[in-house]
Amino acid sequence: MPENTPWTGGACHCGTVRFRARLTDGLRTARRCTCSYCRMRGAVVVSAAMEDLEVLAGEDRLTLYRFNTGTARHWFCSVCGIYTHHQRRSNPRQFGINAACLEGVSPFDFADVVVNDGINHPADTPGGSGIAGHLRFIPAD
Repeated sequence: MPENTPWTGGACHCGTVRFRARLTDGLRTARRCTCSYCRMRGAVVVSAAMEDLEVLAGEDRLTLYRFNTGTARHWFCSVCGIYTHHQRRSNPRQFGINAACLEGVSPFDFADVVVNDGINHPADTPGGSGIAGHLRFIPAD
C-alpha cells in the first residue's frame, strides 16, 4: 500500500472497539454477499489488506465467530454486538470492513452495491461465484 494512502478511522456502535484502516480502493470496493451469514448480517463491506487494519482500542472486547469451513473469521464487539470486520474466505490476506463503522460513512451513502454470490463460493463451486446482483438505495423525495 502506498505510504500516502490515508487512514480512515472507525468504531463499533458503543465506541469500545476503535480501529483505523487503509482501504484498498477507498469505498469503491463496497459489496454485500449472499452467503447465509452475510444475508443475516446485512452489512456493506469495503476492503483492506491484513496489514492495513489496526485495532486501536477494545481488542480484548472483540468476539470471534466462525462457521462452515472456519476459514472466514468474523469479529464483533462483545459490548454492543456490532460486526466490525472479517477476514475473508475468498482472500484470507484481506479484511472486509463494515462500512457503517467508518467515520462519516453510512450504508445509505451507496446508491448501488454489488452483491457477490456467496452461496456458490469459488472454493466450493469451480467456475462458480461472481455477481449475484445489485442492491440499490433510492432515497425518498
